[in-house]
Amino acid sequence: MRAIAVGLTDVGLQREHNEDSFVVLKEFDLFVVADGMGGHRAGDVASKLATETISEFFRSTANEDVTWPFHFDTNLSEEENRLLTGIRVANRQIFERSTRSREFHGMGTTVVGAMYSPRKNRMYIGHVGDSRCYRVRDGKIQLLTRDHSLFNDYVLAMPDLTEEQRRELPKNVITRALGMQDQVMVDLQHDESKPGDTYVLCSDGLSGMIQDDEIERIIGSSPDIRESCRKLIEIANDHGGEDNITAVLIRIEDENAQERAAAPTEAPPAPSSTLVADLPAPPKFKPPVDLSVGYDDPTHPALDIRKELAEMKRAAARMVGGDDPTHPALDLSKELAELRKLGEDPTLPGGDIRKAVADAQKLARAAEEPTKPEVNLKKEVDDLKKSDE
Repeated sequence: MRAIAVGLTDVGLQREHNEDSFVVLKEFDLFVVADGMGGHRAGDVASKLATETISEFFRSTANEDVTWPFHFDTNLSEEENRLLTGIRVANRQIFERSTRSREFHGMGTTVVGAMYSPRKNRMYIGHVGDSRCYRVRDGKIQLLTRDHSLFNDYVLAMPDLTEEQRRELPKNVITRALGMQDQVMVDLQHDESKPGDTYVLCSDGLSGMIQDDEIERIIGSSPDIRESCRKLIEIANDHGGEDNITAVLIRIEDENAQERAAAPTEAPPAPSSTLVADLPAPPKFKPPVDLSVGYDDPTHPALDIRKELAEMKRAAARMVGGDDPTHPALDLSKELAELRKLGEDPTLPGGDIRKAVADAQKLARAAEEPTKPEVNLKKEVDDLKKSDE
């Protein structure tokens, strides 16, 4: 079994900025939605701090030798302890930030997190506040979390309230959130997953605008969770878009069934030898780095291709005189396109270089993260332009 997921967030129609945040951390099957609160954009700081802190906790504790910041509860499973501790660490980070800075004083956020265990085929869920987790199964939708709200607390304490009395209760006052105190109570539970289950994590900007049965109908109307997620956001806006809207959809699939369905029923026809003979032999591709080392370590020097790119630029400049930085010879987009074509065709001579292309793409994505100077190529390109000028 495996979990596939997609998430979207939208500012809505009546808010100036988006204070929601979400994360899909596929390597740990971790999914989180947070809905921030607080004036002067403090809400978006709180929600981002929640998702980033939980994500970083999962990454840092991937090594079993790491000491956890809170006591390990032997009454809970490892997955429950990990999810619980990640949320508690986020609460402490937000609380300490709000107490140190007048600008962020009083900020907080709701959170709902889900962690899937393929080994146990179980979804673990932890939440604080009124961000929700639903499960859609066999045409039925079930709310798996309970809102920590003043309305729910009144109904729980006084179940005999009339409908008129219930209508008079405030609906949007929450009684729990991250960042309000140094400690926080987290509700934990788990759900036995089945193939075809779809879990919906969402902020109240979605659940407050769309009825539960409509959420089920939208998810059931399309096998594509990307389309379903987009549709949920669209319908919430159609119904008024009174708040920021965030949804993360998680689909549980039978991985073996998917592989069997994708397998061809008969062998494909052999390629025409005439066509192959007519094709010119493509140039041999030599990866710019030695991929036999450092593949599992993205910070390994062997994966840093900045030096190779700089040398290619300088060589091109020398061939055309080196005085014109705008010369077409300095544009490597054509070469990159050719390399990409080679990587998409594993039948070409020179072997399968898709792994090399994947590594290059990984470096390209990392180049967009200014917090990782060791792989940020923007500075290199700027330096080359200055030297050419």
